Amino acid sequence: MFEEFDPLKGKTLQIMDDEGKIVNEKWKPDIPDEKVIEACKFMLFARTADRMAVSYQRQGRMYTYPPNLGQEAIAVGAGLQMRREDWLVPAFRELGAWLLKGATLKDVFLYWGGHEDGSRYPGAPNMLPSSVPIASQLPHAVGIGYALKYLKKEGIVFAFCGDGATSEGDFHEALNFAGVWKVPVLFIVQNNQYAISMPVAKQTASSSLAIKSVAFGIDGVQVDGNDFFAVYAAVQGASANARAGKGPTLIEAVTFRRGAHTTSDDPTLYRTTEEEKKWEMKDPVRRLKQYLTAKGLWEEKDETTWVEQFQKEIDAGFSEAENYPPYKLEDAFRYLYEEMPEELKKQQAAYEKFLNRKEPAQ
Repeated sequence: MFEEFDPLKGKTLQIMDDEGKIVNEKWKPDIPDEKVIEACKFMLFARTADRMAVSYQRQGRMYTYPPNLGQEAIAVGAGLQMRREDWLVPAFRELGAWLLKGATLKDVFLYWGGHEDGSRYPGAPNMLPSSVPIASQLPHAVGIGYALKYLKKEGIVFAFCGDGATSEGDFHEALNFAGVWKVPVLFIVQNNQYAISMPVAKQTASSSLAIKSVAFGIDGVQVDGNDFFAVYAAVQGASANARAGKGPTLIEAVTFRRGAHTTSDDPTLYRTTEEEKKWEMKDPVRRLKQYLTAKGLWEEKDETTWVEQFQKEIDAGFSEAENYPPYKLEDAFRYLYEEMPEELKKQQAAYEKFLNRKEPAQ
């Protein structure tokens, strides 16, 4: 695969077209129909949770949230292949992978609700907290990969980032060391066309993001990120190489962020309705549903029932988070150092005084 789709050749791996028809049987992964159905259901579940999260935020019940709409095939296509011993090093727009690794909806909603416990993920072994600072998680992913290799431990690292991360120094430093050390890391770049309002064309003069792998001496491939089968096949091949000691891979998954960058963003200021409509026809859930429908494996009435069940489950998870014990003030200070220095003690005391101040008499 990595020879045929060498980024220098300017080719993109696509297995399923925009109408859900298989156009590249050679590279279609061998996945049972039952697993494809479950993948589509899980993409639908993640999408439902995502939409409800935006609704909770708009109701004032949760803080700023980054929608995942339109990018579900990447998170699920990769997440389905993570093993318990593998590490997930997330950015912030791969909800499906978080849930497949073992994070719960309560964890997710706690995190976007500003609670420190939302970064613990007790049911998700080997998962780092979300990284909002762009690309800062990638050197950490390489460090974990190096440790796994040095200690001869099982497991590989799934590291996610967006197209904007490829303009950061941390991205290039991480790929450089990953190539030198041949660590078992998959760098999965979700190229959703915009780093907030910055289009990819203004990010780089490179013909693709996958081609950046060449300079670091590692495998790279560009895939249709809205094609579940293409994502799955690329991750499957890269994972096999990493587990066999053949080093890292850079996967550029070309997709489109159909929602806002975050709930604080207004995408109408920097992109057109025509562009959004074009990408709507390439939607990953729509395409996989069409594939399954053509095989007689998907019906709208079943989907309606599933979504109703999903909504109840998601509401229950949000209720858990909303009724979770309040975040302790001291937790914002006590975890920075093993022993809290005097300066932090003063800051905590000052903030407690501020919170406890009496309102002036009317």
